[in-house]
Amino acid sequence: MNATTNGKHHDRYANYQRLRIDWPHERVIRVTMANGKMNSADAPMHAELGQIWRDIDADLAVSAAIFTGAGEVFSAGGDFAMIGDIIANHDTRLRNWKEAKDIVYNIINCSKPVVSAIRGPAVGAGLVCGILADISIASKTARIIDGHTKLGVAAGDHAAIVWPLLCGMAKAKYYLLLCDQLSGEEAERIGLVSMCVEDADLDAKALEVATRLANGPQSAIRWTKYSLNNWLRQAGPAFDASLALEFLGFTGPEVKEGLQAYLDKRKPAFPPNCPL
Repeated sequence: MNATTNGKHHDRYANYQRLRIDWPHERVIRVTMANGKMNSADAPMHAELGQIWRDIDADLAVSAAIFTGAGEVFSAGGDFAMIGDIIANHDTRLRNWKEAKDIVYNIINCSKPVVSAIRGPAVGAGLVCGILADISIASKTARIIDGHTKLGVAAGDHAAIVWPLLCGMAKAKYYLLLCDQLSGEEAERIGLVSMCVEDADLDAKALEVATRLANGPQSAIRWTKYSLNNWLRQAGPAFDASLALEFLGFTGPEVKEGLQAYLDKRKPAFPPNCPL
């Protein structure tokens, strides 16, 4: 069942280029990042990741959503071409700042519960909705990394708003400052994700959970999500500051060296001195 074959879902999702939509259950929409480039968040996907939650929120036919990545990869993070454009162009920076803000606040404010299914690499901008999902399920093979400071910008996106709440400040600082990788099992152990399952069971488990949510009492579930997400709304100023500092970093020398090092497949040589 998909958006084109089920008439009641009409054309709301017809124009999405990088997000593949299907309906594994009558009232469960599945959103799959799919662009053939390790599901990296390029410019079209980045915009769509903010808009999709508004559409799902407004769709009376949806009671729950699954969010995942195509194939064996959740998402490789921000597309390097997009990052280069953010560094080079002021207007692109402003547009991406607004989109990054929309991705975070729109999934938080979406009334429908969201279940993420995370396997393989899950990095940076592509990781945002995976961690902000109401119930996050990772496979044991998942490789989670925030990635921002390794690139040379502050950990903006979703990090400051939710990591300390999920896994505590000590673990959040360790993984966000150093950009160390977490396995799905370690992410579950420290509380960063809701649960970890075998890779072969991931999609079925996500559908099971989403179906239970879709079949449950809708006002009770949605109001519980709304109430719990007030913890995240209270952290809004921390998120706003982190996102602003991330995009300030896109104007500086560290991210230029970080991006070039990625492209050259070498260790970055960041400037040794900082006036802060």
